[in-house]
Amino acid sequence: MDRLFIFDTTLRDGEQVPGCQLNTVEKIQVAKALESLGVDVIEAGFPVSSPGDFDSVVEISKAVTWSTICALTRGVEKDIDVAADALRYAKRKRIHTGIGTSDYHIRYKFNSTRDEILERAVAATRYARKYVEDVEFYCEDAGRTDNEYLARVVEAVIKAGATVVNIPDTTGFCLPSEFGAKIKYLTEHVDGIDRATLSTHCHNDLGMATANTVAGVVNGARQVEVTVNGIGERAGNTSLEEVVMIFKSHKTLGIDTNVNTQRIYSTSRMVSSLMNMPVQPNKAIVGRNAFAHSSGIHQDGVLKDASTYEIIDPKDVGIDDNSIVLTARSGRAALKHRLQVLGVAVEQDRLDDVYRDFLKLADRKKDINDDDIMLLLGDGLKASHRIRLEYLQVTSGKGVRSVASVCLNISGEKFEAAASGNGPVDAAIKAVKTIIRRRMTIREFLIQAISKGSDDMGKVHIQVEYEGNVYYGFAANTDIIAASVEAFIDAINKFVK
Repeated sequence: MDRLFIFDTTLRDGEQVPGCQLNTVEKIQVAKALESLGVDVIEAGFPVSSPGDFDSVVEISKAVTWSTICALTRGVEKDIDVAADALRYAKRKRIHTGIGTSDYHIRYKFNSTRDEILERAVAATRYARKYVEDVEFYCEDAGRTDNEYLARVVEAVIKAGATVVNIPDTTGFCLPSEFGAKIKYLTEHVDGIDRATLSTHCHNDLGMATANTVAGVVNGARQVEVTVNGIGERAGNTSLEEVVMIFKSHKTLGIDTNVNTQRIYSTSRMVSSLMNMPVQPNKAIVGRNAFAHSSGIHQDGVLKDASTYEIIDPKDVGIDDNSIVLTARSGRAALKHRLQVLGVAVEQDRLDDVYRDFLKLADRKKDINDDDIMLLLGDGLKASHRIRLEYLQVTSGKGVRSVASVCLNISGEKFEAAASGNGPVDAAIKAVKTIIRRRMTIREFLIQAISKGSDDMGKVHIQVEYEGNVYYGFAANTDIIAASVEAFIDAINKFVK
């Protein structure tokens, strides 16, 4: 297997998205997560751009041990000086310098000539090598650069000491076939190409960033520049998780990475949360619907054997399981499976009745959640519970501590208890715990209105952990405190026999 190096630029290119800026503490948090993920190179920032960026590169350099820390510069001596200073604490350091090489940049951005740009590229590379042994040179807008001239620049900067040469499709313009051919041309026409690593840096303006990156790797690139969730300027960058999972899935390509793929999902959630950048539901690998199945035919196949409709095991990217989403297109198999997950055993005759009611509700609601299913089963299910709520009385108000009294019927015998708490629900839950003497922890507590209005019926979803297992409880009531207690008792009945 050929080694593919992962260069993550979430903290540099990804942070250029408006509204996604992070403070230094948050950047360190992301950098540590990237290191745990197995990212080879972390581009920590553009030090000369601001004091904040400079400080972040300094602190990330201190915090990260294994990954190489990279700082971006223009092909300007002052930029390189500042980058070297920012990297002074890095255990492994790289300066990433470069210049635009397309005629668009040469003529309109620099008002220069090809020969002059070539000289500036060599000078910047040599200057960076005075500070670090690991220098990466970027040929900005390489995607629109003439291949023959691009090869001249690449060959010159390698001779000047570049260890990595970045071939960016800066505008996301290339077709995969064009970008792959460009990389192949460089591998075949650059003298000394074996002394450096070719890198891809593709943007997603036409939705081809991942395809272009893969084409580049197949044709000889051995470093990919990516971001978590594909965030980045304009339409974004190549998505880390997509590239990594493509090569993990297509082993015949003979490409391997150092990424611990089981950390992909948690890293994706962290970046999304810290940057206030929601992941689109249909995003490949990490989107909410990436492993969700709503069609009855698909659900039946997945329940029989996941490989019928899944090419990736959700656990490989850190997701516990696939999601069988219940809609009007779902079949009995999906409904029965969901009931089993919820710890409810239903006979076939009863399942047929529930399924008919389920279809009627599904025609009115887009998605059916666990609360809806439990409500469809009705009070008849609760009647069989060993533990039932006989009565609940709560005293609460502004300036007074909430107190709750409960009475539970446990197998025909009644037990009473009272407790105070931080609010009426907390007091009532504590009173129940006084009677049910088990070491249990509430992991999730969710209240949802069924419709709207002050007299609305409220649904409560609760997850209770007991002896390492999680049990689900549901209830609905116009009294939200009563619904909370009944949901808690519903979960307890799953493990108290």
